[in-house]
Amino acid sequence: MELLKQKIFSEGKVLSDTVLKVDTFLNHQIDPELMQHIGAEFAARYADASITKILTLESSGIAPSMMTGLRLGVPAVFARKRKSLTLVDHLYSAEVHSYTKKETNEISISKDFITTEDVVLVIDDFLANGQAALGLINLVEQAGASLAGVGIVIEKGFQSGGNLIRERDIRVDSLAIIQSLTDGKITFQEEDSSI
Repeated sequence: MELLKQKIFSEGKVLSDTVLKVDTFLNHQIDPELMQHIGAEFAARYADASITKILTLESSGIAPSMMTGLRLGVPAVFARKRKSLTLVDHLYSAEVHSYTKKETNEISISKDFITTEDVVLVIDDFLANGQAALGLINLVEQAGASLAGVGIVIEKGFQSGGNLIRERDIRVDSLAIIQSLTDGKITFQEEDSSI
C-alpha cells in the first residue's frame, strides 16, 4: 500500500536494526485519514470472505480494525491485556509475549462475542515475532470460529512471525512488509501480500 509506505518513510523512525517507531500515525497518535485507507484496503482484500467479526489486540490494533469493520459492516472485538471488573469469567484466554515490552500478558475476550458461527479476520498493527497474532488465532480456535486470515498493517519480514503463521497455511495480508532496517534505512519487500 503506497500511501502507508510513504508515511513510514516520512514519519517512521528507525531505532535499531529491529525496531521501527511509528507513533506519529499508528500506535500513539493516530492518523484518521490513513486509518480510513487502511480499513478500505483490508475490506477490499476480504470482500468475498464473508467476515462476521474482526478481532484485534488492544490498543494499537483497534484503529485499523474499526475502520475495516466500518467498511465491511461488522463489529470489531478487541482482546484485553488485563482483566477488568466486568471481564472476569466466561472468557477465552491465551498468553502473548511481547518482545518490545519484554513481558507476557494473558489476553482475553468474552465468549459472548466470538462463536462457532463467526468468520473472523484478525488484524494487528505489527507482525514481528508473531506472538500477538498467534495468541489471537488461538482465541479464534478456542471459539470454534472460522479464521478468514490475518491482516497486518506493517510486517517485519526479516523476523520469524510471518513465516510461523504462513507455515500453518493461514492467509496473511500485510500492507507493508519491511525487508530491512539495517543502518537506519527502511527497505521494503516488493511483494506486500502473500498466502
